[in-house]
Formats: sequence, structure tokens, C-alpha cells
Amino acid sequence: MLKNSEFPLYERAVMFAAAAHSGMTRKGSRIPYLSHPVEAAAIVAEMTDDEELIAAAVLHDVVEDTPVTSEEVEAFFGSRVAHYVACETEDKRRDLPPESTWMIRKQETITFLQKKADRNAKMLALADKLSNLRAIARDVDSVGDRIWERFHQNDKKMHGWLYRQTAEALRELASYPVWKEYDRLIKKVFEQE
Repeated sequence: MLKNSEFPLYERAVMFAAAAHSGMTRKGSRIPYLSHPVEAAAIVAEMTDDEELIAAAVLHDVVEDTPVTSEEVEAFFGSRVAHYVACETEDKRRDLPPESTWMIRKQETITFLQKKADRNAKMLALADKLSNLRAIARDVDSVGDRIWERFHQNDKKMHGWLYRQTAEALRELASYPVWKEYDRLIKKVFEQE
């Protein structure tokens, strides 16, 4: 793997994430998965110039969705980056079917954002959710409500609940244009008839 001094932090994070997510695509598409964490990093960069937080955005799904461990993230990127990656990592409860744990996992995320997350963790969560919601909005425009069939939770109302609750938990970021975009997309995707 890459030595820590060979490349700047962001570049190392992109290369690490590209290797970890190699061959993966976005749900229901042929779009390379890496596009999501790179977009999340760009969204974080609209709110802060904190290089470690931007790197954490690129890496935010490597522990949750690949064989990479938190210890590996810490070894390559340091404890602060690893901490923020952990903030965005759900307990998937891999011994249970994902559709049966969806509500538990999402409620845990919302509770964390409401009660424990610092401003940086909230920026990271906003970037992740906004990137996901942008993709959903694009796909709703092209395939309509069939989009919900690709998710473990295929009830549109439940997704609406999740995105609205997340917006409320992230309201302290409402002065940022990306939060305003997130709020507009919630209305577009979940409140149109």
C-alpha cells in the first residue's frame, strides 16, 4: 500500500477508497461506487477546508461496505480521520437480514446526530446524505417510484422520514448552501405528487 508521505492526504484517501470499492457500483446502476464518496468529499469541501475531514468523507463507507477495518483506516490516515469514518459507519448487524434492521440502524444514526455528533461529524453526514439524495432525485426523474425497489427499505415514506429527520438533526448547518440544497431536494423527491 501507499506510504503516508508519498502523496497528499486527499490523494491517498481517493486511492485507498478506489482500491477498497473496486468493482462496486451504486445501487441499481452501473455508476462506479467511488463517485459517491468523491462527491461527498466535494460537498464537505464546500463547508470547510479541513483536509482530514475531507479525507474522511472519501473514506466514509470503506469500513461499512468493504473488508477494510477501522484499524487499517487509523494506521494509514490517523486517529482523527478514523474517528470521523467511524461516525459515519452503521452497525449493519450482518447476522440479520438488512431489511429487518433498517429502522434500527437509521434511528441510531439520527440519535447520534441529535445527541452526540459534533459539527464536523454533522458536515460529513450532510455530505453523505446530500450525495445520496442527489442520485435519488436524478433517478426519480428517469424511473419514477420504481427507484425504491432497489433499496432494502422500499417504502418511499420511510425514506422521506429518514431524510427529514436527518435534515432536522443537521439544522445547525442550515446557513450552508449545501444544506439548503438538501432541504430543497427533500421537498422535490418526497413532497411532489
